Amino acid sequence: MDLLNTLVDKGLRRETPTREEALAVLATSDDDLLDVVAAAGKVRRHWFGRRVKLNYLVNLKSGLCPEDCSYCSQRLGSKAEILKYTWLKPGQASEAAAAGVAGGAKRVCLVASGRGPTERDVDRVSETIKAIKEQNEGVEVCACLGLLSDGQAERLREAGADAYNHNLNTSESTYGDITTTHTYADRVDTVNKAHAAGLSACSGLIAGMGESDEDLVDVVFSLRELDPDSVPVNFLIPFEGTPLAKEWNLTPQRCLRILAMTRFVCPDVEVRIAGGREVHLRSMQPLALHLANSIFLGDYLTSEGQAGKTDLEMIADAGFEVEGTGEVTLPEHRAAGGGGCGSHGDGADGGACGSHEGNGGCGSHAGGGVCGSAPAPAEVPAAGEARTDLVAVRRRGAGTDLAPNA
Repeated sequence: MDLLNTLVDKGLRRETPTREEALAVLATSDDDLLDVVAAAGKVRRHWFGRRVKLNYLVNLKSGLCPEDCSYCSQRLGSKAEILKYTWLKPGQASEAAAAGVAGGAKRVCLVASGRGPTERDVDRVSETIKAIKEQNEGVEVCACLGLLSDGQAERLREAGADAYNHNLNTSESTYGDITTTHTYADRVDTVNKAHAAGLSACSGLIAGMGESDEDLVDVVFSLRELDPDSVPVNFLIPFEGTPLAKEWNLTPQRCLRILAMTRFVCPDVEVRIAGGREVHLRSMQPLALHLANSIFLGDYLTSEGQAGKTDLEMIADAGFEVEGTGEVTLPEHRAAGGGGCGSHGDGADGGACGSHEGNGGCGSHAGGGVCGSAPAPAEVPAAGEARTDLVAVRRRGAGTDLAPNA
C-alpha cells in the first residue's frame, strides 16, 4: 500500500505526515489492519527497538474532584462507586510505589484528583517524591496534579520530579462538550509550564468519547506541536454513574488504528497504551505492543487492570523485553533536548500520567461444571457488544489495606 510505505519513510525521517494521510490510517479496512500494524511497527522498532517501558500509577487522593469532566469517575457529581480518600502520607505512597518498582516499573506516576494543587499540596507531593527517590534508586517520578500555577512546576522539579502529565484529551473544537469547569487553553498552558520548568512533558488523549476521526487527528497534531516526550493514549472506560456511561464506541481494530496513527504522527515519542487497554483491546493487546513502547503495569487509578504477572508474560510472549532502569527511553536526539514528535512544534480525569479515569479489569465468564462434568462453554460476546463485565472498580492497593496489583 503506497500510503503505508510513505508513512514509514516519513516516520524514519521524523517528517510530519499530512492530515489526509493520518485520516486515511483511521479509515483503513479490517483486511488491511495487519499491514497497518506492520508498517507502524517498523517506525516503533526503528526508534525504540523491542523495549517496553513499564509505568506504575499511585493515586495519592481519590475522588471528590470539583471539575466536571464527563469521562471521569472522580468528577463532580459522579455516582460511580469508586474509592474515595484524602492524601496518602509520603510513607504510604512510597510503599505503594515500591510494589510497582518491584514488579518492573521504571516510572512511578503520582496522581491526585482536583482542579490543581495548592502550595500545601505541592509541599506534600514534594515530600512524597523525595521519599520515593530515597527508597528506589533510579526510578523516574511523574506528577499529575491538574492545572499548575506559576512556580509550581519549578518546585516539583527541585523536589526531584522528572516529568509532569496533563492530557489534552480531545480536540480544541470539542473540548467544551466534555468539560465546562476549565478550558482547553488551560491544559495547554500547564503543559507549557512543565516544559519551561525543565520537566519532561507527558500529554495525551482519550479515544472513544464519541469523537470523529477529524477530532482524533486534530488532538494528535496538537500534541505533536506541543512536543511532549510521552503521549499516553487512553481508551474511554464508560463507568456507570458518569455522563459517558453508554459510550461503548471502540473495537480492538479501531484502537489499533488509533495507536498506529499516533505512532506515525509522533514517530520518536514514547507512545503509551494507557487506560482501557484491557477493556477495549482485550486479546489484541499483544499486537498493540508493535505500535506503542510503553504501558501501565497492574491497576489504574479507580479501576483494576489485568494482573501485573500477566502484563509481563504478555510482553515476553510477544517477543518484547522490559526496559531496564539503566536504559534511556527516548532516542538520543530527544534525550539530549532535540526536536520532538518528529520536530518541535504521558483516562482519563485530567490525565493521570495517561489517565485519571479508572481502567478496565480482567473479568471473565466463569464456567461452572456440575458433578465432574465438563464446564459449560463460555458465552462469547458479540462483536461490538458493550463489555461492562471488564470494568472492575479498584478495591486494592493505594487507599486500602490490601496488597496492590503489580
